[in-house]
Amino acid sequence: MTSILLNSLIIGVGATLVMDLAAWLCLRLFAIQPLNYAFVGRWLIGITRGKLRHNPIMASPSEKHEFAIGWFCHYGIIYAYMYLILANILTLNTGNIALLLLFTLSTLVMPFFVMQPCFGFGIAASKTPYPLQVRLKSLLAHLSFGAGLYIMILLLLG
Repeated sequence: MTSILLNSLIIGVGATLVMDLAAWLCLRLFAIQPLNYAFVGRWLIGITRGKLRHNPIMASPSEKHEFAIGWFCHYGIIYAYMYLILANILTLNTGNIALLLLFTLSTLVMPFFVMQPCFGFGIAASKTPYPLQVRLKSLLAHLSFGAGLYIMILLLLG
């Protein structure tokens, strides 16, 4: 169990760094603004105070340390752990590209059906001015995280 936790930590942080690198490249090459992790922090702080839903989150007052909390919590250690456990349960090689792709796409449930509605953006950002753009940013972030999972699993677990 300890090795799965340690592997999850290393793989999750590495995969998130790949995701952050992809976001940085999109910003530098195409002027595509990255996702705002301060909103994640504001939402999480709000949850501790009994506020799950914002209307929209930009209208909620900023919170002390929201950016740091959001940035820290966007790290994919939990997703890496879930993936390693799933691969173990299914007795599949952790580097199975089909499983990795399906898993990565399944992680979009969280932003589309939990976080974005709680941020006041609607299901899959349907209440935003440019829902397709927000959805594509989420898809890009999660696919680049999946690529990072794959890279880190190859590096760490062979």
